[in-house]
Amino acid sequence: MHKFEFRETLTLEEAQARWKLAVKRRGDIRTPAESVPVEESLGRVTAAAVRALLSSPHYHAAAMDGIAVVAASTFGAVESSPTRLAIGSEAVFVNTGDPIPERFDAVIKIEEVRQLGPTDVDVYAPVGPWNYVRIVGENVVATEMILPEGHPIRPVDIGAVLSAGVIEIPVRAQPRAVIIPTGSEVVEPGTELKPGDVIEFNSRIVGASLRDLGADFVRHPVVRDDTTAIRDAVQRCSRDYDVLILLAGASGTGSRDFTPAALKEIGEVIVHGVALRPGKPVLLAMVDGRPLVNLPGYPVSTIINFDLFVRPVICGMLGRPVPDRQKVAASVSAKVPSPMGTEDFVHVRMGRIGGRYLASPARSGASTIVAAAHSDGFFRIPAKSEGVLEHEEVQVELLRDLSDIDNALLVIGSHDMCLDLLTSVLRNRDSLLRISSSHVGSYAGLAALGRKECHASGCHLLDSETGEYNVPFVRQLVAGKRVTLVTVSFREQGLIVAPGNPKALSSISSLAREGVIFVNRQRGSGTRILLDYELRREGLGPRSINGYSREAYTHLAAAAAVAAGSADAALGIRAAATAMGMDFVMVAREQYELAILSSDLNDPRMEQLLDAIRSPQFRSELSSLGGYDVSRTGEIREVEA
Repeated sequence: MHKFEFRETLTLEEAQARWKLAVKRRGDIRTPAESVPVEESLGRVTAAAVRALLSSPHYHAAAMDGIAVVAASTFGAVESSPTRLAIGSEAVFVNTGDPIPERFDAVIKIEEVRQLGPTDVDVYAPVGPWNYVRIVGENVVATEMILPEGHPIRPVDIGAVLSAGVIEIPVRAQPRAVIIPTGSEVVEPGTELKPGDVIEFNSRIVGASLRDLGADFVRHPVVRDDTTAIRDAVQRCSRDYDVLILLAGASGTGSRDFTPAALKEIGEVIVHGVALRPGKPVLLAMVDGRPLVNLPGYPVSTIINFDLFVRPVICGMLGRPVPDRQKVAASVSAKVPSPMGTEDFVHVRMGRIGGRYLASPARSGASTIVAAAHSDGFFRIPAKSEGVLEHEEVQVELLRDLSDIDNALLVIGSHDMCLDLLTSVLRNRDSLLRISSSHVGSYAGLAALGRKECHASGCHLLDSETGEYNVPFVRQLVAGKRVTLVTVSFREQGLIVAPGNPKALSSISSLAREGVIFVNRQRGSGTRILLDYELRREGLGPRSINGYSREAYTHLAAAAAVAAGSADAALGIRAAATAMGMDFVMVAREQYELAILSSDLNDPRMEQLLDAIRSPQFRSELSSLGGYDVSRTGEIREVEA
């Protein structure tokens, strides 16, 4: 076993500068030029300027249906005294695109002339030379540059080039990359899993990213955790590929990190360790003059480091600039701390509220690939900062089109599977609207609504004194505003337990038994408030529950913990238990509602949302999940907060 510590942790700027210099030292990294048919060139990058071989049009062409005339012959024509022209000698009928006979220099639209039988036409107004005539070279003149070097070819470019007589185009050869996954624990997607197995999907993310940039790639078979095996695989591939990408745990701080030792034997390590989060363990090296990037094993770290260190190399090989992402200013809905000295990448969900963009931080972590996939963008916290404050403005780099974000309803609050279902129902109704949800719990969600930091808040908060759901908390947290509560459903909350209920759990009080391991929901969630209410009723305190402080952020995550055997029980909705194949012990029936500021109900997006909630499709599909009563779905009640 090898242990290879971080050689030197660099700032992101230092690492990028060293990497750029190392790649530049090998000379011109651009791939050779090759000629491809224009019709097959979409997405390729031009290797030289493309110039017109023909003028377009290459003849004087009629731009309208009508008659071709000599412009001077129409001078003096007026409505009261039209000019009469002989068909054939003084006027010729033409259709759009027809060549203009040499002796003519103008076209009059057919609706502006009067034919007087087979021999003559009357013209009622004069026209100038080249009226409704597309002259030679109007589109492009022979030898004129159509596309510059280093230009990614778009659909419109294909038409422009073909119109100028070009049928083959010089493009950069696609850079050839090899992706080498490593690890004795990784298995192919679709493999029956056993404890300790990790599905290998990072290579698919990297491969799709390479293809999106215009590179070609080969996926190498998984290499086991062995220094010699990794070294030999890299050496073989370095002779045949332009770029080498390893997928490995490159931290160098544990006994199972074999890659740094292997690369030290056969190449020059340029960077090992960068002060960024997530993604610190990246390793950059040159092997046989080829750039090698060793991406960390966690998927979000892989994505970020690919963006920072692989993307510029591929673009350089293609001779094109690195494309910029669109950025927008947004206000952050919650404080985000960050360690000094580390550049942080924070993924966010976004929405446009009252003319400004709001960014709600998503769950962080190098392994949270689904949270990253659901994100609308990310912002960076500089290494010299200790974080951003609540309501602070940041520059968000977008991962979606801005129009998609403009059509998003930002729902912050309690998690429920109905929110994912709503987006599908909306899309099925030909709506551009989607739900962008951030699961922070009912309490924090209502507080965000009170600050106008979301469009709606999912809530199911039980008031222990009155037994009423949501209304008392709306009055407390959304003070001074009129709020509309929309019933999504009544749902069953209970204990999610393993099939057969092996611990024979029958109530909240049974969680206090010795040997029972529980997984809780996050602080401020309606489910946790329900648990605390039931514990008080039973005369129990939090310390009596083994696992009370262990938190899951969604019902499905809590159910997954039970399914994995890391907990004996969780409190959650029946639908989550059903989805994970678990058993369910009923505890309470609660009202899940969306809280919306009444002043926003006239927003067309809210009208679409309410229509979707009340639709037969939504009711039917929600009911089929199990544990949902949709008899009052879509009902509203007003709260004067």
